[in-house]
Amino acid sequence: MASLLDGCTPWPEEFVDRYWSVGLWRGNTLDNLLRGWALQYGPRTALVHGDTRLTYAALNRRVDRRAAGFRLRGLRPGQRVVVQLPNVPECVVTVFALMRAGAVPVFCPLAHPASGVAELVRLTQAVGYVAASTHPFFDHTALAADIAARWPFLRRVFTLEAPGESSPYGGLTTDPAGCQYSPLGSVDAAPEPALAQNADQVAFFLLADGDADGDAEAPLLVPRTHNDFAYQARAAAELVSLTEEDVYLAVPPAESPFVLGSPGIVGTLSVGGTVVLVDTQEPAACLPVVERERVTLTSVTSETARLWLDAQPTVRADMSSLRLVQIEGAPADRATAEQVGSAWGCRPQQVLGMAEGVLLLTRPADSDGTALGTQGRPLSSDDQIRIVDADGEAVPDGESGELLVRGPYTPRGYYRAPERNARSFTADGYFRTGHLARRAKDGDVEVTGRL
Repeated sequence: MASLLDGCTPWPEEFVDRYWSVGLWRGNTLDNLLRGWALQYGPRTALVHGDTRLTYAALNRRVDRRAAGFRLRGLRPGQRVVVQLPNVPECVVTVFALMRAGAVPVFCPLAHPASGVAELVRLTQAVGYVAASTHPFFDHTALAADIAARWPFLRRVFTLEAPGESSPYGGLTTDPAGCQYSPLGSVDAAPEPALAQNADQVAFFLLADGDADGDAEAPLLVPRTHNDFAYQARAAAELVSLTEEDVYLAVPPAESPFVLGSPGIVGTLSVGGTVVLVDTQEPAACLPVVERERVTLTSVTSETARLWLDAQPTVRADMSSLRLVQIEGAPADRATAEQVGSAWGCRPQQVLGMAEGVLLLTRPADSDGTALGTQGRPLSSDDQIRIVDADGEAVPDGESGELLVRGPYTPRGYYRAPERNARSFTADGYFRTGHLARRAKDGDVEVTGRL
């Protein structure tokens, strides 16, 4: 089997040795970490969606059986599978099951255009596609049939529909192009012995930050390894003092690294907390969930936070359980952050996160000036940042320039994109974020705009 890092740029050996030696990378795959969490937190509630509640033990059993079902359907280690699902438990189960089967999920935003989905399949030579059969954006099964006719490597399509529902794909069906369609509920088999997997290899692909418009000419994918993403989620959980008593509200999109692991879904599961999934950002749906589930932590864009604040007089939900609200946006939205703190009686945390691994956060103990007006500091002490002028020269503290980053969860290149990598990464491995920023003498970073 070819290395899962074919087409990816590895970290230089000196950095790999460093990240291992100081314990940032620990050699455990994400799906295997879930096994450990299930043993440690078995009867605790892991996932909530509406009336559905899954314990850690039940989640792990479902992942085990679905992974075996995927292998029974012919998925093999190293093969790519595009995943385009809403925030429902089946999304979490499917992603962990694909990783446990050795396959590589390719996260695709729910609203990604049909042409963009086709290009993701082509670029990754995906053998599988997981989606709802239909959605307000477009008909996923019709799209899959069209892609399969164009790209013969796509041969397995899995939909959310349960067996027997009114759908042409209610059971296993093969179209004239030889592509098989089956509902996710039917992907089930007796668990098999665990595969031997390498945590240095790619766990999943994320669509590059800012590429959600689906550029059909050059989709950019960010390869995230088990080691780097497990570290990011663990470190982010430690930063906000996440515990098993915390309840995290995962607001769409789940394929965002902000929601997935900053600390997000993975970070919450790592400490035995509860992840509550919602598949809308509308305040009339989300705010009552905060009250009912006693949510303690959530992460939203500044636009969503503003939407919730404006709607609260009408919705009238009890938000007193919240202790921390992460607000993603650059530059920082000071006015919204201030109102979040005063209206909900919790601490706002400014965040700048990108699929490429960039992660800046304010700290819970920061002064109001820092917490409200900056993006704080990099998550890891092993992160390295530079702020440079148009010639690539470092600018003095307090002056604005382009933010460059490298570190233990920032990959060194996009997938199969050598020309773009030459423009987006410096010769010594720094990622050019495209953000303009200035750094204070104490190290806090304020993003001022985009190039």
